[in-house]
Amino acid sequence: MREIPGWHLAGEWFDVCSCDIPCPCEFAQPPTNNVCEGVLAWHIREGHYGDTRLNALNVVGLGWIEGNIWSRKATVAMGLYLDHRADDAQREALATIFGGQAGGWPAGFAELITEVRGMESAPIAIEIDDDLAGWRAEIPGAVTATAEALTGPTTPPGARVQLLNPPGSEVGPGQLVTWGRATRQQVNGFGFRSDLVGKSSKHIPFDWSGPD
Repeated sequence: MREIPGWHLAGEWFDVCSCDIPCPCEFAQPPTNNVCEGVLAWHIREGHYGDTRLNALNVVGLGWIEGNIWSRKATVAMGLYLDHRADDAQREALATIFGGQAGGWPAGFAELITEVRGMESAPIAIEIDDDLAGWRAEIPGAVTATAEALTGPTTPPGARVQLLNPPGSEVGPGQLVTWGRATRQQVNGFGFRSDLVGKSSKHIPFDWSGPD
């Protein structure tokens, strides 16, 4: 086995999915109608894998879940797009971390996946508003995922609907979730296809390190 260097990634993650608002998966419950299909987007604000810098790179996953993913009895399929701006060393680092071979939180999450449909390089655009009013991910011809922060008649102006310490956070424990409403989920990749509006979305920061 090759030696895994010390690594660290910090950034922002969000998803849009087919669940009703709020997505039950975040509460470690079975998804709406027992099936969740969606887009997962990671923007790395700063990171390294050994001496390889990973700042400002993006990763997008397409996923499908039948059952409660946290029960370890669910059927989970996923494919990953890696930022086409990454050079060979960066691409290898991203593939190793997100593929679960480099330890840390991604290794534990990878154990929940029962079918990997592949990894591809793609042009990924991710935008996250500084005030968390909305977030967006785009891969031409494959993914459009957009959402706006959830609000309502009793939400103070400019405030966000948030959750502390979710029991089913996809990016690890001790997180702050900002809830949103998906304004578009269009997917055509890795055998996944969807075209949905008005379902669940959420934004969560992440901070990972490994290989421990």
